[in-house]
Amino acid sequence: MSLSKVGGILSAGLTGINYPVKTVEYLVVAGGGGGSWNLGGGGGAGGLLTATGYAVTVGSSITVTIGAGGAGSSDSYQAVGSNGGNSVFGSITATGGGYGGSYFLNGNSGGSGGGGGGNNSASNPTGGSGTSGQGYAGGLAYGNTTGGSGGGGGGAGSVGGTAGSFLGGVGGAGLASSISGSQVFYAGGGGGSSGGSTTTNPAYGNSGGGNGAFTTNLGTTGRANTGGGGTSGMNSGSGPSLLSGNAGGSGIVIIRYPSYLAPATSTTGSPETYVTGPWRVYSFVASGTITF
Repeated sequence: MSLSKVGGILSAGLTGINYPVKTVEYLVVAGGGGGSWNLGGGGGAGGLLTATGYAVTVGSSITVTIGAGGAGSSDSYQAVGSNGGNSVFGSITATGGGYGGSYFLNGNSGGSGGGGGGNNSASNPTGGSGTSGQGYAGGLAYGNTTGGSGGGGGGAGSVGGTAGSFLGGVGGAGLASSISGSQVFYAGGGGGSSGGSTTTNPAYGNSGGGNGAFTTNLGTTGRANTGGGGTSGMNSGSGPSLLSGNAGGSGIVIIRYPSYLAPATSTTGSPETYVTGPWRVYSFVASGTITF
């Protein structure tokens, strides 16, 4: 019988021997916040939680919930989007991202906070707060009679950017994880909308967050399965009115552990299941359960 070293642990090199799973590594990302009406702030990214050593009980079903991205607002005065949905793995809950602030309105709190809403006066609404250990606050808006702009949504890695004249705040940075077997960035904030009829400078979202609206550009939604924040619309002085907000991106739950350990005995929700290097991986983009 040969011995091989997998993940720093000596294991028997015999086909068919599977040891029970006792602990796993996880990444839980909530849905990103939606964008709001007219010059609004970017949506905050969904909260992100990741750790090793999470204890599981053999034969016990564990619930997995995938948070939906928050809806974008309607095209009506000071309408706001909605926060993203929470994502859950057992006792671990990541909080949905806060929606971006609408015209004159502050961003909402969440896993990461939404950016403040731009306006046509000297008012500078603030971004919403993030959740400790999950994400950062949204950025400050800029108020001006010609170039008011929205603040960037917060991300899992940094606060949302502060807006300026004719320039929305950039989305807060997300965080990289290789739990899936390759490096992917998750939970980036959405860019704020850039005011003024002549601006051509989009405020970029980060790590799956949507890019902010500018002149005749509608802005973009947060990327699915990364928890990215959505972006708001804007009212172009010389072009069409593009006032509706954009939705945030949905969340994700990824679980892995050494591949020499026993596979899950059952799953629901159709997770993607594979072995990469020394790891067995379960990636959920829809809600379900897993039993080890």
